[in-house]
Amino acid sequence: MSALNAVRPAASIQTLRPGLLVSLKTSVSGNAKYIPHERTVTIDDEGREITEIETTRVIADPEEFKKAGEARGRARSIINSVCVGSNFGLLCPEGDKAKLDAALADARKVVDEFNASATVTHVSVYAMIGRVASDDVEAVRSINSEVSDLLQQMEQGLRNLDVKAIRKAANDAKEIGQMLSPDAAERVAKAVEAVRSSARQIVKAGETAAVEIDLNALRTVTNARTAFLDIDDAKPVAAPKAKANALDLAPVAAPKKKAAKAKVPQLEL
Repeated sequence: MSALNAVRPAASIQTLRPGLLVSLKTSVSGNAKYIPHERTVTIDDEGREITEIETTRVIADPEEFKKAGEARGRARSIINSVCVGSNFGLLCPEGDKAKLDAALADARKVVDEFNASATVTHVSVYAMIGRVASDDVEAVRSINSEVSDLLQQMEQGLRNLDVKAIRKAANDAKEIGQMLSPDAAERVAKAVEAVRSSARQIVKAGETAAVEIDLNALRTVTNARTAFLDIDDAKPVAAPKAKANALDLAPVAAPKKKAAKAKVPQLEL
């Protein structure tokens, strides 16, 4: 058991489902050439240095370059469709591994078909996949932080009566809810439903009508946010060291040795 797990029981941090972390890289190479020009450096009135750099892009085959971008976009879209976006990369529930494998195969097929007919442009797609355990403390901390941020955005949207902000945060929270344990996902789902209902009421009231903040929805979001564990401050627990108190006893003097009696030699008569 790690030091962080020793701070809180493992059962108390099970907000994450086992899943896969997908690091996706796509690129377009060839066709375009970038020619940098001389830089212009000036100092403004406030003493700041300003550097202006001009670059000329030359595309040999504009039509093929456009198709390359479209192929790259389709490949990414296919993979994104079976994953959940997050600030840490693409996440995929472990149970959807077969869907992920199929999506990667379809994405590579799109890229291969383009590359087979292209003459000066090449599209690449690579994916690195790692496993995320449900009891991985660092992963739980990361997911909890992201969910907490989204719930805070939903809360702020409610306070500002900002329908656009509410809906965006709610959509993102619903997506990442797929990576949460059933109990945690249910808490997020209730918060999402509450703020979406509030957003509909704001739209229904219209811009000119006086709209009050939905306190019930706000309470639901706040409760959901506080339900997620904050393990950022967890610190290793050191093993206790036994410390015995010394007894304050008066010193005992060592017993004095009795002086030996001198023997007097007897005279023989």
